[in-house]
Amino acid sequence: MTAFRDFNFKLLVVEKLMYWDRTLTPPFSMSAYLRRKKGVTDLYGYVHGNGLAYTVLDEARDFFERLHIGDELLATVDTLVLDGGHQVYLECAPIWDGEDDLFDVRSLDDLPLLPNLRRIIGADSGGIDVPDKYAILAARGIAVD
Repeated sequence: MTAFRDFNFKLLVVEKLMYWDRTLTPPFSMSAYLRRKKGVTDLYGYVHGNGLAYTVLDEARDFFERLHIGDELLATVDTLVLDGGHQVYLECAPIWDGEDDLFDVRSLDDLPLLPNLRRIIGADSGGIDVPDKYAILAARGIAVD
């Protein structure tokens, strides 16, 4: 089983495969999950009422940490996009506003899991909090836009 070291890096991969390419299925929906498992019909009320604003919900973290992504799918990833509006972030933290570093990538140790990654869009704007990120990416032949 492929194990990611950086949860936020894995979320970038999930965004690409699950919500953009639709090759990692079925797509995860926090509201559907909570409705099915806990009878929650008001996601935002649940988040606010339980003091869970601006955090990754435990249910989402558990789901995405356990989610297996096969090597075949990982090999299809040639581009990743850093953007605070990703669907995967809304599923993890439904009222997150993108104004903090909650989803910043803190390690690039998972790059070998993506043998065909050639480009990361948005890395110049932030979202990767790794010293020498440009040198690490350049050494792997990954362009940064």
